[in-house]
Amino acid sequence: MRSYEALFRAAGHSRSLTDLRVPQARELRVALTQPRLERAIGVVYRSGSEFPSHYFKAVLPQQFDAFVWFEQTAAVTGLPVTDPCQGESETFPTGL
Repeated sequence: MRSYEALFRAAGHSRSLTDLRVPQARELRVALTQPRLERAIGVVYRSGSEFPSHYFKAVLPQQFDAFVWFEQTAAVTGLPVTDPCQGESETFPTGL
């Protein structure tokens, strides 16, 4: 069984926005109603159990109004952390 991610990768576009709500997408919604594998986001990676712990069956048009596809992504750089003890008190503005 191919995953939704595999289908979008096979389409040959590096990124896309698929709006499943528009009337023109009716045929696409019907084509995507077969349950397929979807990769979970935010799971802990374990190579020995990747498939059973990272994928689940889903029906994309029943789950989402739209689907954003990026073939390749990169980590986000975090913002600098400021010391919360500088400036106003933690209890500002109540002063308790």
